[in-house]
Amino acid sequence: MTSTDHTPDELDGLDVKRNLYWYKVAEPDDFADSEVRVCPVGLKTVAVTKLHGRYGAIDNRCPHQGGPLGQGTVENDKIRCPWHGFDFDPFTGHAAGGPGFDVPTYPVEARDDGIYVAALPPLPHTRTISDVLVETMTEWGVDTVFGMVGHSNLGVAEALHRAETAGELKYFGVRHEGAAAFAAAAYGKLTGRPAACFGIAGPGSTNLLTGLYDAKSDRVPVLALSGNVNSSVAGKGAFQDIDLLAAFADVAVYSQMVRAGSEHGELMTLALKHAIIQRGVGHLVIPDDVQVLEAPDQPASGPQGRMPDLRTGPPTAPLQQALQQIAAAKRPVVIVGAGARHDMEAAVALAEALHAPVLTTFKAKGQISDAHPLACGVLGRSGTPVASWMMNKADLLLVFGASFSDHTGISPYKPTIQVDTDPLALGRFKPVTVPLLGDVGMSCAALCAELRVHPELIDQRTEVAERWTVWRGEKARRAAARTDRGVPAAAVIEALNDVVPADAVVAVDVGDHAYSFGRYFETKQQSVLMSGYLGSIGFGFPAAMGAWAAAPDRPIVTVTGDGGFGQYLAEITTAVKYGMSITHILLNNGELAKISDEQRAAEYAVWQTSLHNPDFAAFARNCGAHGVRVEDPADLSAAVAEALAYPGPALVEIVTDPQSR
Repeated sequence: MTSTDHTPDELDGLDVKRNLYWYKVAEPDDFADSEVRVCPVGLKTVAVTKLHGRYGAIDNRCPHQGGPLGQGTVENDKIRCPWHGFDFDPFTGHAAGGPGFDVPTYPVEARDDGIYVAALPPLPHTRTISDVLVETMTEWGVDTVFGMVGHSNLGVAEALHRAETAGELKYFGVRHEGAAAFAAAAYGKLTGRPAACFGIAGPGSTNLLTGLYDAKSDRVPVLALSGNVNSSVAGKGAFQDIDLLAAFADVAVYSQMVRAGSEHGELMTLALKHAIIQRGVGHLVIPDDVQVLEAPDQPASGPQGRMPDLRTGPPTAPLQQALQQIAAAKRPVVIVGAGARHDMEAAVALAEALHAPVLTTFKAKGQISDAHPLACGVLGRSGTPVASWMMNKADLLLVFGASFSDHTGISPYKPTIQVDTDPLALGRFKPVTVPLLGDVGMSCAALCAELRVHPELIDQRTEVAERWTVWRGEKARRAAARTDRGVPAAAVIEALNDVVPADAVVAVDVGDHAYSFGRYFETKQQSVLMSGYLGSIGFGFPAAMGAWAAAPDRPIVTVTGDGGFGQYLAEITTAVKYGMSITHILLNNGELAKISDEQRAAEYAVWQTSLHNPDFAAFARNCGAHGVRVEDPADLSAAVAEALAYPGPALVEIVTDPQSR
């Protein structure tokens, strides 16, 4: 009944002294004679063979380069390694190459109910370098990781697995590393805290780069972890061997290789400290062999005693200059960018004291409710005529945490007070009247504390309300327009205004639909996420996954075009796998309509912007999500409301007119 080449004494010793555990690996008649296969035995894999009616079990790893012996063939009563042709006895583990290559054997029994193989219970875990790195991550508050597990990051993956099992973090396995980086960037945009993204050597890590450039461009903290080839072959042109430090040199504010003799917790601490303080990407490369080295006594590292209070008040002289400018202005306006996201209470208090309209950049959409009597919506290419009207009539611009790039639409010809924590951001594009270095919240408070206003200061609230009345009338006209090419984009956004919950997070992709969203959607308390300065198409759905991971109790909505969703559409299976309640509003106009517009504007022929799309709603259903297709504006609100109520990922595909704006 038992087939093994252990001696009786050895078997007795194993069973009694080491408490072998028996695992069923096959049904009684599963094996054909001369068949070998890989069988899981606890955490091990074993090559099990049936030969001449006997069963043998040997270790699955060839000692040459780890080839899977269970995937080999049985020739001349020996198992032949599928990688390099080494031969092994299926019962004794003896290698044809000599005793130095022998592999361990395992007791095997053919019982009435199946084939059983015995193995020792796993040894107690010895803490590794990967454990030190992951423990340090969690000490710094990193509790969310997006990534793909692969052959050169398995040691780190196992440490992440242990931490997840202990309830210290959440891991989300994605279908493409680019989605992992976008999700981590969105997490940082929403919370101000870093999440991690994780890939293998070579392409797994280079796939992270686009999402990491989004984090760099929009100045949000992200931790990137790269597995790498073994130290012994690095730099020799081995499989997937590229210089990851060089590849990440431009995108990361900190990028280092973890080596056997490193202070491993300190490297992780430096990566996270750089990411948080410099609002960028901290990156570590961890060779495969280094990941599993034992480090029982190495300390993890945390933020205690490492992080200063980053808030800084404005210097006295420029503060007084700013106060003088304000005192001389009759029609000041406040413009807020994403850099003011966490200081809006102070910025709005200053605006209210000045009766000054509040305009936002597109990246800052939603930072003030459009129901506020001073709110004017978005300024610039994606903006409202309310905002542009009020800026054009202003005699002073107070700009908080915003860039002056061409997309923001901020006038370079107006007297301007610019407040930012980054000295390089001050006057970056053109000189400003008063560049004020300081934390937005503290700077607004300092201005309020000494505020002097012009005796003829104009209360602009009435004019703001008048401009909204005009604009809302125009929006209603556009939403009511009908064509035979699909639903007008204005009608889609009008429906979203009616049904998207006030506390939702809305992730907006890049494309023609984004301009419509910026113009027509009126925010309440929603948080809006987008790929701002990188402007990367494909951001929307992965960003929604990051938002859900950060705030699973809030409604999560993503608004994308067909072009953007096409880049990461497989991630809907990730959302289904983890039960992510994401409501996806997909505007399908059958083309890259924004690019078509740009070609027309440049007086080129419209070329190669048409798209061959699937039935996206049916695709969503095939993936296990809710999916519905809308072609009639009358069905919009009900379809979106149904999707919002669905307990999981839901897609509303709306056929839209590429010419409607």
